[in-house]
Amino acid sequence: MREQWDAVPKQDRFDLRDGRETMKAVVTCGNGGYEKLQCREVSLPALDSGEVLLHVLAAGVNNTEINTRVGWYSASVTTGTEDAASAGEQSPTDRADGGWNETTPFPFIQGTDCCGRIVAVAPGGDQSTIGSRVLVRACMRPYGFGSMENIWMGSDFDGAFAQFVKVPAGEVFSVDCDWSDAELATIPCAYGTAENMVHRSAVSEGAHVLVTGASGGVGSAAVQLAKRRGATVTAIAGKAKMEQVLALGAHRVIDRDDDVVDVLGENAVDVVVDNVAGPAFGELLEVLKRGGRYVSSGAIGGPVVTLDMRTFYLKDLTLIGCTAWDEPVFPNLVSYIERGELRPLLAKTFPLERIADAQREFLEKKHVGNFVLIPPPLDGDVADRHAAVI
Repeated sequence: MREQWDAVPKQDRFDLRDGRETMKAVVTCGNGGYEKLQCREVSLPALDSGEVLLHVLAAGVNNTEINTRVGWYSASVTTGTEDAASAGEQSPTDRADGGWNETTPFPFIQGTDCCGRIVAVAPGGDQSTIGSRVLVRACMRPYGFGSMENIWMGSDFDGAFAQFVKVPAGEVFSVDCDWSDAELATIPCAYGTAENMVHRSAVSEGAHVLVTGASGGVGSAAVQLAKRRGATVTAIAGKAKMEQVLALGAHRVIDRDDDVVDVLGENAVDVVVDNVAGPAFGELLEVLKRGGRYVSSGAIGGPVVTLDMRTFYLKDLTLIGCTAWDEPVFPNLVSYIERGELRPLLAKTFPLERIADAQREFLEKKHVGNFVLIPPPLDGDVADRHAAVI
């Protein structure tokens, strides 16, 4: 443990014995616009049995944080995420059913993606982990992997938009690589979601996979992850981003304004990985081969779609919804990173206190990859002290 901690840069060290009781965080206070994001001092998390405390080094920005803030998950919302965010800014409405699972626990700290360093463990925990740089598996199965029940850090309980976060010890994964903290923070939600989709839809060598929204966080991850499994990847993206998506490994990129059936023809692909949905949903089923699989974990283009049941059953299609991550997903990602099989797609970083700017720019969809927030540094008077085990 001592050698591990000595390797930690002094500015990343923290000692609970210094009397610190608060931390800086962004607290989301309810459904609505950016005024609901309040940067302030809050109490330092108190560890319960089986938990660890992380000093947050970097925290990714995702659609889900915006969706939760504006209440997009409510059945009353029928528009895509951009329109819903705009409506939430102009006419904020409290939505009891607008949360990821159940009622959102406002006020709370969002932040699904976390790269952090373990600085304390609860009594009885593994002290040797202190000092480890880790990623947090954001999707957690509280009743084990035999149950599909799941909870998410930053949606169901306090997350990483803060200087510190506490999580179950079994949900942190040490990563041995030369990536920066910000690069690692692009991984958990986007790549975990994408790996879960390609895993559950059984993407394999020789398959033809169509990925929509391929320049976004999940889409760009899906391109890489399907490619590493030996699939032929056709991607859909805006014209301005097509070259960047090709550079990720896509074999072909289709302009998102084109009719995908006209371009590919019917019965052309084995798997569709789609987080866009919206008006193009029916076309995506048309291009699937008989026995093909459609897999989704989002609907940024609109959650309400038209399904021709004849296409569904006459072609023997399988429709797969993906939220709960399967057990191999996160360990797989860590191994891919450590073997150099993935590329981090860090589009831009922002200071944590500029979260509203980051989310505004995120919704413009002009970037490829992920935005990451960097929490403020620890106070200088504790920078040289050692970590504590509590």
